[in-house]
Amino acid sequence: MAYHSPYRAPPHINAPPDQGFLWNIFQRVDKDRSGVISDSELQQALSNGTHPPVSPLTTSCSLSAMFDRENKGGVNFNEFAGVWKYITDWQNIFRTYDRDNSGFIDKNELKQALTGFGYRLSDQFYGTLIEKFDRQRKGQVAFDDFIQCCIVLQRLTDVFRRYDTDQDGWIQVSYEQYLSMVFNVV
Repeated sequence: MAYHSPYRAPPHINAPPDQGFLWNIFQRVDKDRSGVISDSELQQALSNGTHPPVSPLTTSCSLSAMFDRENKGGVNFNEFAGVWKYITDWQNIFRTYDRDNSGFIDKNELKQALTGFGYRLSDQFYGTLIEKFDRQRKGQVAFDDFIQCCIVLQRLTDVFRRYDTDQDGWIQVSYEQYLSMVFNVV
């Protein structure tokens, strides 16, 4: 099915977080005082009770990769503040679509969210997304799974768009091009 106006990063919903509060969290996990926190330290910082838990997979595969601008294997304080804001914005978006406040988004809520981001996908594909990103096997996705789903979908869409030069939702690629496309995302 064709894509349309794919999702972009979540809008800036809140004012920037208190820098002193973030600095205290950052310093607490930066045990070696290097000024850079690793993936595991980032996960620890994000799981301090103010955000829903973020899995190591999301931390290492997505957040660090997106915010570690200098490929130093972690994030500095300014990048950490960006990650914090990003997670907070996602949390607000998640709450908007978690209509029953269950802490999970079901297939219909996921469809509403992704449609709101500009995706037009089949009901069958929303079922596929739930199967792929529902790590707890409840037929719905938790906050962390939702972030992971949206990031993967964005990355795949970005790669697809590079090949869809006429923007009609169709591409023709060789097997090797396809593999290169996917391996650039995973």
